[in-house]
Amino acid sequence: MPISKCLKKSEPLWKGWDRKAQKNGLRHQVYAVNGDCYVGEWKDNMKHGKGTQIWKKKGAIYEGDWKFGKRDGYGTLSFPDQEMGKPRKVYSGWWKDDKKSGYGIQFFGPKDYYEGEWCGNQRSGWGRMYYSNGDIYEGQWLNDKPHGEENGNRYEGYWERGMKNGPGRFFHLDHGQLFEGFWVDNVAKCGTMIDFGRDEAPEPTQFPIPKAWTPKMLMFKRTRKGCSKFEATREM
Repeated sequence: MPISKCLKKSEPLWKGWDRKAQKNGLRHQVYAVNGDCYVGEWKDNMKHGKGTQIWKKKGAIYEGDWKFGKRDGYGTLSFPDQEMGKPRKVYSGWWKDDKKSGYGIQFFGPKDYYEGEWCGNQRSGWGRMYYSNGDIYEGQWLNDKPHGEENGNRYEGYWERGMKNGPGRFFHLDHGQLFEGFWVDNVAKCGTMIDFGRDEAPEPTQFPIPKAWTPKMLMFKRTRKGCSKFEATREM
């Protein structure tokens, strides 16, 4: 009696090609249609693990962690700098869901940079901002703007909507002066200016602020035996 065997169904060729085309593990340069390039680890055809992405249009470079196709974890973002002739670091810190989240340092210029907390690509939480003119803001941030109470080496006081609002003190360290008063939308409405660290200031004012003088006033009070005088002062 003849023995018959069931032939196995052969898998369509496209399935085998598709399986081989699925990216998993470490891959070398993989180019997108628009010219972007990625080198690094993959999982289920998505960037996952350590990797470097180069965007052709802007020349931006991201080196760091990825999670299911998005920047997630610790990474550094750089942009090309024509003057330096090499990439210039713009942000170094933590990411979540393809956005800056957690602690990170953002460079806005050669001397302007922020270090602190981020949420959804915005400065949010505690942070310190260094400005090129020497100012430093240290305090709370909300929606990418200073918010709440601040304690820096230039301005100490309250902020609201990214502007000085409420009582505060401004240290003019270059000129050795201190202004203390009340602010409304970045405008000092009232207060006093005094010399502060004038001897150590790099560019002190030409003349010091004159001190308030208190002229003596002669007062009399009536007693049983007549009038007697005493001195009183009134600050001008």
